[in-house]
Amino acid sequence: MAHLSIPKTYKLFIGGAFPRSESGRTYPVTDAKGNFMANAALGSRKDARDAVTAARKGFGAWSKATPYNRGQVIYRAAEMLEGRKPQFVELISTSRGSSVRSATAEVDAAVDRLVHYAGWTDKLAAVFGHANPVSAPYFSYSAPEPTGVVAALAPAESPLLGLVSVVAPIISSGNACVVVAAEADPCVAITFAEVLATSDLPGGVVNLLTGQPKEMGPHLAGHGDVNALDLTGADDELRTTLAQLGSQTVKRVYVPKGVPDFAAAPGTARLRAFLEIKTVWHPTGALSLAAGGGY
Repeated sequence: MAHLSIPKTYKLFIGGAFPRSESGRTYPVTDAKGNFMANAALGSRKDARDAVTAARKGFGAWSKATPYNRGQVIYRAAEMLEGRKPQFVELISTSRGSSVRSATAEVDAAVDRLVHYAGWTDKLAAVFGHANPVSAPYFSYSAPEPTGVVAALAPAESPLLGLVSVVAPIISSGNACVVVAAEADPCVAITFAEVLATSDLPGGVVNLLTGQPKEMGPHLAGHGDVNALDLTGADDELRTTLAQLGSQTVKRVYVPKGVPDFAAAPGTARLRAFLEIKTVWHPTGALSLAAGGGY
C-alpha cells in the first residue's frame, strides 16, 4: 500500500496550545513559485483578545522567574531549533525560494540569536541598572524591570531570523508577547511556535497569531492591557495608525530606524525598548534603624 502524505494543519499558538481561529477562517499560503503550500489560520480580533489574556497570565510567572532560569529556557529553545534544522531549511527554501545554503545560514543565525539573548538574561541588571550618588544619609539604586505585555508585528524579511530577533529580546527581560506573524510566511512562524512549546517556555509567554496585521494590529494597539508595541513588521501607513492608537493608552512604541539588518550584531536597542527603570531610595545608619527599614 502506498504511503499517503499527511498535509500539515497550521493553527494559532495561544497560551501554550494550538487552537484554530475562533472565526473558523483560513487563508491559502503559497510558495515562492506561487504553488499552494498549506492553509493557515486567519486570526480575528477575538483571537487577539484571547492572546492578550494568555500573555497577561504568562507574564506573572515569567517575570518572577530568576534571570538564570529564563536564560536556561531560551537556551533550550535554541537547542530545539538546532535539532529541527533540516525542517526549517526546507521550509524557508520552499516559501522564499532561497538556496539551501542561504536557508541554512538563516537557521544558524537564528540559533545563535537565541543563544545571544539567553546570555543577556542575567546581565541586564548589571548593564542597565546602577547605584546613584546621593549627598544624604541614603543610598539609591536603579534596576531594570520588564514592561509587561508587548504586541509585535513580525517582519516579512528573513521569516525565521526576523521573528526570533523580535521575540527573543522581548522575553529575555521577563516580558510576555503577542506576535502577529508575517502574513506571507505563517508556516515558518507556527513551526517555530512548536519549538517554543517543547522548550519549557511557560504557556502564554509567547503567543503567535497568523493572518492580516491590518486586521489584528489596530485592536492590539488599542488594547488597554497591552503595555508596549514593536512595529518592526508594519509598513509606514500602518505604523502611524498603530502609534496613534497606542498613544491613547500611553504605550511604549518601538520603531526601528531604517530597514533592520537582522544579520548584523543586534546591539541593545531592542532590550532597552521594553524595560522600565525602577529607582529605590533606602535610609542608612541611625535613620535606617529609626525608620524601621526603608521604603
